[in-house]
This record gives sequence, structure tokens and C-alpha cells, in this order.
Amino acid sequence: MSLPQLNNPTFELELPSTGDKVKFRPFLVKEQKILMMAQEGNDNKQMAQAVIDIIRSCCTGLTVDPETLPTFDIEYMFLQLRGKSVGESVELNVTCQDDKETKVPVTINLDEIKVVHTEGHSADIKLNDTIGMTMRYPTMKQIAKVDDKMGAMELSFKIVNDCLVNIYDDKEVYEDMSKKELDEFIEQLNTEQFGKVQEFFTTMPKLKHIVKVTNPNTGVESEIALEGMQSFLV
Repeated sequence: MSLPQLNNPTFELELPSTGDKVKFRPFLVKEQKILMMAQEGNDNKQMAQAVIDIIRSCCTGLTVDPETLPTFDIEYMFLQLRGKSVGESVELNVTCQDDKETKVPVTINLDEIKVVHTEGHSADIKLNDTIGMTMRYPTMKQIAKVDDKMGAMELSFKIVNDCLVNIYDDKEVYEDMSKKELDEFIEQLNTEQFGKVQEFFTTMPKLKHIVKVTNPNTGVESEIALEGMQSFLV
């Protein structure tokens, strides 16, 4: 005799990068176990894979593999899942900005967390009148593979390598490039041009939420920006 099957509710979210509708169900015990094991392992790669696997299991209607989605899509989807699975409110301790040490408890409603888009942001980077670069957003797995021991320049080169779609001029679009060719191209950029490349990453869409807190010791009110999925996980 087979045991009865439990019916789980379904919800719908809108993918920030495309606006596509995605249906999802809450975590089950098996997914919660995957998440807990990843958190206990304290390994960025393992945690990234756990989040991707959970989204793959709980979401329907995705037209692409979650591994290829931008980080902000994955983070937003995961917080939506977490809210419907564990609870939509999280208690956090944030540090007051006036003295940089007093911590104040705040309650965050995960339904209020949105992906913020920067006005004027574009994946098309114009380096001069005829030459440009087309970029894609980094994925969670790409970010998880970043080595903390890398220098700033080495890290920048790696991220650009991972996220470059093509280089183009007024005659041709170049897509098949070796790492050596790409490194040499980036090395010839001037400071202003390389700054445009870095700006693509600093202004890309991100999870962001502003909270207002009052320091109980000084009475000073300040605004604190919480960014990225890790800011809302406890």
C-alpha cells in the first residue's frame, strides 16, 4: 500500500532579468537538508551549488538552466523560496553608521526585497567611436569560483574573461578569442576605458534594501543599505 502524497502550494515570481513568470513551491525537507549541509560546510562553491540545485527542484517554467542565470536572478529567486518555505520575516542585527559599533535589531520582510536597476546601465560598453565590448552578467557558480587570494588586477581579468560575449569594431564582431588574445586586448585599454568595463559590474542589477535605524546610545538616525543574498540569511 502506497502512502498518501502531500500537496504543496505553488506561487509565482517574475524573473528580474527577463520578466518571465516562474512558478515555484516551498522547500521540502530534502531541500532543507541540502541547504543545511552546505551552510555547515562553509564552502562558497558548495553553497552556490546547493542554491542552484534547490531552485532547479522547486521552480517550474524556467526556460534556461539556473546555472546560466545572473547572480541577481538566483539570489532573488532563492529569497522568494526561503520566504515561502521558512518564513517571510527575518531578524537581523545591523551596525549603526554614526559610531560603527552599536548593533540594532531590525525585522526585514523578504517580500519587500527587490532587485534594483541602475539607470543608464548597459551590457554594451563603448570603448571609443568604433570599438566596443558586449558583456553578460556573472553567474553564481562563476562568482563562487573566485579565489580570495587573487590580486585585484588578476581578479578583474578573470571576471572579464568569464563574462565577455564579444569584442566588435565597425567592420567585424570577434567572438572566438584565446585567453592570451583577450588579456592583451584588456592590457591596452587606458584607465578611462577599463573604468567603463569595471562600471558594468559595479552598476549591474543587485538585491538591495534600505533600512532606517536609530542608535539607542546617540539618538542618531541613519540609513543602511543591505545588498546581496547573504545580507538577508540568518
